[in-house]
Amino acid sequence: MTYSLTQRLFFLTLTLLLNGEIYASDIVVTDDTGEAVHLKQPAQRIVALAPHLVETLYAAGGGDKLVGTVSYADYPEAARKVPRLGTYTTPSIEAIVALKPDLVLTFGSGNGSRVINQLKSLGLTVFVSEPKKLDNIANLLLSFGKLSGTEQQAQQAAESFSQQLNHLRTTYSHLATISVFYQVWHEPLGTLNGSHVISDVIRLCGGRNVFADAPTLVPKLSIESVLTANPDAIVASGMGEARPEWLEQWRDWPSLKAVQNNNLFFIPPDIIQRHTPRILQGAAMLCEQLEKARSKNQSTSIHRF
Repeated sequence: MTYSLTQRLFFLTLTLLLNGEIYASDIVVTDDTGEAVHLKQPAQRIVALAPHLVETLYAAGGGDKLVGTVSYADYPEAARKVPRLGTYTTPSIEAIVALKPDLVLTFGSGNGSRVINQLKSLGLTVFVSEPKKLDNIANLLLSFGKLSGTEQQAQQAAESFSQQLNHLRTTYSHLATISVFYQVWHEPLGTLNGSHVISDVIRLCGGRNVFADAPTLVPKLSIESVLTANPDAIVASGMGEARPEWLEQWRDWPSLKAVQNNNLFFIPPDIIQRHTPRILQGAAMLCEQLEKARSKNQSTSIHRF
């Protein structure tokens, strides 16, 4: 019997499959760069190179697969026991490779293309995270659940997150707009532009980031630029749970509307600057703060007439 070329190729492929020489990837997830990440089975040894990746992996149910991470990955409590591999900007490539991970979770703008490309060049399976919208966090939970084989817990976490997000969106996003300066740091004076997820939090609360159009993700500013923007509210993060003393320094500029109405607010950075489910705690705080600012604006407008 004579077989066509197509038939011969089919039988060859079938033979290779039966001999285990060709494998179909059982798990395929698309990361935030649009790249497909392939695993033959759920990851058992995961390295996560940013605090938000660690926290989200635990929320998705895959925290017990974590074998290495970076500095400041401190939530939940179990994450504190995971070996450190450097900082998220300068992780030790040698230490990562030595752990023989079957999956490396990376942060695009945090780890940088040099680190990510080096990991890929070494043959490691790399997932790149870069959430820019709050809805992306629910997707990240689902992706991590699929990659770590904990889809049921991840699905529950994603649904809970989406329900809370929709509640805040319905409650606040349609209200009168409040202009906001979000201050990341004081020396140098810095903020975040419209591509950062915090701008999406501000929009969620009916606010407008006055530096949304800045050309870089973390622009450096002058005092004059803030005075010109003259925001209704100034929101600071700082480095920990305590309100930073430099937030009060804006009182040296009494012409600012935020100062005139005492709209100088603080939110702990761990619940506003990390791309994790806990960001909704920070969002709820911000929404309440901007509602206070909104009420003061309305009161001021009434007294003018």
